Amino acid sequence: MQEENNNKNGSENNNEPKKKNKNIFFVYGAILVGILLLQFVPFKAGTQEIGWETLNNLIQNGYVTKIDVINRDYAEIYVKETNLEEAKKLAKTDAELEVKGPQFKYVISSPEGFDQKLEQAQSNLANSEKIYTKNIKRKDIWGEAIGWLLPILLLVFLWFFMFRRVGGGAGGSNIFSMGKSRAKLFEGSKIKITFDNVAGLYEAKQEIVEIVDFLKSPDKYTKLGGKIPKGVLLVGPPGTGKTLLAKAVAGEAEVPFFSMSGSDFVEMFVGVGASRVRDLFAQAKAKAPCIIFIDEIDAVGRSRSKKASFSSNDERENTLNQLLTEMDGFDTNTGVILLAATNRADILDSALLRAGRFDRQIMLDLPDLKEREEIFKVHTTGLTISKDLNLNLLSKQTPGFSGADIANVCNEAALIAARKGKEMITHEDFHDAIDKVIGGLEKRSKVIKPEEKKRIAFHEAGHATVSWMLEHAQPLIKVTIVPRGRSLGAAWYLPEERQLTTRQQFYDELCATLGGRAAEEIMLKNVSSGALNDLERVTKQAYSMIVYFGMSDKLPNVSYYDSSGQEYAFTKPYSEKTAEIIDSEVQEIINVQYKRAKQIILDNLEKFEKLSQRLHEKEVIFTEDVEDFLGKRVFNSDAQDVIDGVKKFRDENLKKEQEEIIKEQKQAEDLKKESEKKDKPKF
Repeated sequence: MQEENNNKNGSENNNEPKKKNKNIFFVYGAILVGILLLQFVPFKAGTQEIGWETLNNLIQNGYVTKIDVINRDYAEIYVKETNLEEAKKLAKTDAELEVKGPQFKYVISSPEGFDQKLEQAQSNLANSEKIYTKNIKRKDIWGEAIGWLLPILLLVFLWFFMFRRVGGGAGGSNIFSMGKSRAKLFEGSKIKITFDNVAGLYEAKQEIVEIVDFLKSPDKYTKLGGKIPKGVLLVGPPGTGKTLLAKAVAGEAEVPFFSMSGSDFVEMFVGVGASRVRDLFAQAKAKAPCIIFIDEIDAVGRSRSKKASFSSNDERENTLNQLLTEMDGFDTNTGVILLAATNRADILDSALLRAGRFDRQIMLDLPDLKEREEIFKVHTTGLTISKDLNLNLLSKQTPGFSGADIANVCNEAALIAARKGKEMITHEDFHDAIDKVIGGLEKRSKVIKPEEKKRIAFHEAGHATVSWMLEHAQPLIKVTIVPRGRSLGAAWYLPEERQLTTRQQFYDELCATLGGRAAEEIMLKNVSSGALNDLERVTKQAYSMIVYFGMSDKLPNVSYYDSSGQEYAFTKPYSEKTAEIIDSEVQEIINVQYKRAKQIILDNLEKFEKLSQRLHEKEVIFTEDVEDFLGKRVFNSDAQDVIDGVKKFRDENLKKEQEEIIKEQKQAEDLKKESEKKDKPKF
């Protein structure tokens, strides 16, 4: 047992990132500079460079004993030991001179000129006193070595640096380990996330827990003849918790866990991706039973092209082929489970999705009401929230939010409360955070012309009026003409959580969306570019009704939707005549609903004008304001309790603000009375 623990700890230590010396390149540079500086260091310590005049005086005074000409470039001057002090005075130097010499150095500009000068300087000397030069050829080993070695070193350094960056750079890879797997290995209890940290996802967790249980106690399943699944694919929209669920598996499973991204396989060099796949599965087999997690597997598992001429990346296809072979090829992997995640399962290769490779595909949908409440509980655990915070109401206010969106809302609420100087986070802060996540930050400083502000008020009031009068339109929560993000105004609705949408529901939603432009045309007799987003949504929705859902009188029960994700890249699945019919049907649907929206506004014109006036004055109105002018909404809505709850919290906050104002006014009056008492003269 002790040996097993030691091996386990050793494997953990081996997988810890090694601390790199960030100054290693500076060390290399310092060594190179030092070698170059050797070329500029004098030949010997104590040798002084002199000019011709000083050399001439030394010769005339008889201090020079020998002159050696080195490579016809410079001359080394040797002075008698008894005349060192006199020679220093002539050279005007205080430096210590070598006793054995050479003491001086003279740079020769022209060998012939130097010989002539030397002969003239000794013309008055006797033959016995004359000095004869000795030509010496001296090899500069360092200089020659650097001359041919430096370019090679520079090329090697650049080559090493480039391939280090390409092969992983900061990750510690290099050209020699480029084909190695980049997967991170987790063993022991390094990851603290468990299934308790994953809110909702009941069915997904049930299947994942079964796999973890299989790894912990395989006899429970094998005694009945069952086999462990080879692969599990997590599929769902972004932010639904695919990676979080994989982290929980790593935290729960007591087996080695390899984690990497699909993009880690893709490289510009041929064969690198396939080599990394082989190395990954080789490591996994050595540590079986274990789990391999590949996040965003669509980066490498995209469907292979049937036409070679249109293949954009052969290296990616080679990597996919190797992955298919490793998962279920001739050599079967035993005890290695592949866990992968993607939000684009429609573009994955069919060979990758077949049974035997990915035996299970687990769908992770957007959380429902109960799951959203649990997610709020998880993300508000570390926050200082007020006691009266209603998480159920918050979950009802956030239909269509993913787990990541809810986490963002909780964080934004905390920041908003801190910005206001509050000691705890209230429902008002969460409400503001939801508005910010949906519409963006308010831009009250943005300058808007009065006529533009009036047009925006008509536009948003048109949306509110039409949606209020339609049965299947989404319930209205709030309307504002304060700019948010890229929009100049917005209306907040509470979408109904439904699995199917009928034709009448489509029509009512189209009509409510066109209410803004209809209001502009009625009140101002022209339209503006402010309805761009509305028109885009309307066009796409009407097109979907005709082309995808078969809701057309001229093309009934026909759908051109491509579930494979190819979207008919090169050809349309219908003729030009059918395209004309589709265009006419889309235009007819939009025109009918636009006329319907105009008629609703005209039928309630007086109420609409009062509502738009209130919106223009207050800039923000709520459900109760709309109800005051348009009357109580006759259609029952499941969102009424949410609307009532929001109104209740808003009324309570308004009451608290009024109490604070009254309290501050009373304190100011008391201070004023006390100051008057002090200032009153005493007799």
